[in-house]
Amino acid sequence: MIEVQDIHKSFGELEVLKGVNLRVEEGEIVAIVGKSGAGKTTLLQIIGTLDRPNSGQVVIDGTDVFSLDEKALAQWRNRHIGFIFQFHQLLPEFTALENVMIPGMIAGEKQAELRERAKKLLCELGLAERLEHKPNQLSGGEKQRVAAARALMMSPKVILADEPSGSLDEQNKQELHRLLQHLRDQYRQTIIIVTHDKELAAIADRVLEIRDGRMA
Repeated sequence: MIEVQDIHKSFGELEVLKGVNLRVEEGEIVAIVGKSGAGKTTLLQIIGTLDRPNSGQVVIDGTDVFSLDEKALAQWRNRHIGFIFQFHQLLPEFTALENVMIPGMIAGEKQAELRERAKKLLCELGLAERLEHKPNQLSGGEKQRVAAARALMMSPKVILADEPSGSLDEQNKQELHRLLQHLRDQYRQTIIIVTHDKELAAIADRVLEIRDGRMA
């Protein structure tokens, strides 16, 4: 499903990734752990095509992603990868329903169809009573569920989660753990999680560690 081959990435004179190799199977949950500065988030951004490596290859579901030009890559990313971030990245002026619709709006899909699909996802994630609420009216756990629904909007094969429990209290962390397992079991997504949270890492099928820019 995901093949990462000999990825190198530098920022100026600082070499952050020093030849990373990784294979993730379809439907697998993989947690990537390591100290701050080890390269976890940089690797996730490269897998998510938000940043390009200096060298190396990323193949996702048969597509050599960095062989695509920028426009084609943006379109491919919108349809094939869903993101869940630590601070949710919800647009404050939009309702929960509108936030979930955004990937489909970017893809130019019909508004009526998008609304129905977004509503269905939010209801499935227990947010039927929060459709018209804006982010400042939602709890931390509810915001993270809205973010998860947005990540699912285009039925992507890959979900990438960057420190998704970092801003949550203990109760909402446990809810997030159950949510990620539900996404994999219900939707068969392949999920990569970057985290410092040992309890979150423990739900993964595999836990991998980055040390000094390399897989340990």
